[in-house]
Amino acid sequence: MSGPYIRPVSRTGWWLTQPRYVRYMMREISSLFIGGYMLIMITGLYRLSQGPQEYAAFLAALLGPAGVAYTLVTFVFAAYHTYTWFIVTPKAMPLVFAGKRVPGSVIVAAHWVGFAVISVALWLLMTAQGV
Repeated sequence: MSGPYIRPVSRTGWWLTQPRYVRYMMREISSLFIGGYMLIMITGLYRLSQGPQEYAAFLAALLGPAGVAYTLVTFVFAAYHTYTWFIVTPKAMPLVFAGKRVPGSVIVAAHWVGFAVISVALWLLMTAQGV
């Protein structure tokens, strides 16, 4: 007798077999870009602590073609990451109000409204500070 059938699975390309796996892996890869951007921001804080000339050099590098390209790619990944997590939220955090389950669309909409309010508040704060 032979053993149970074990379906062969590629060790490196398994996630390319279904669109939902691709979306999952893109969300996971996005966290690497966001983590890298956070390291860049920490480096900026360190350069700021070293003085105005070092910080100016950091800003010049950040505003160069490679810095702008990385920032744009990271922004796209961050937007995708945000979108996918907001869509998953009703499954991860089901809410019950007055004995009834809150529809997932309401939970997602509430997250987007909160995101918009915080974004506008930060934009207004930065504008008031002249940033």
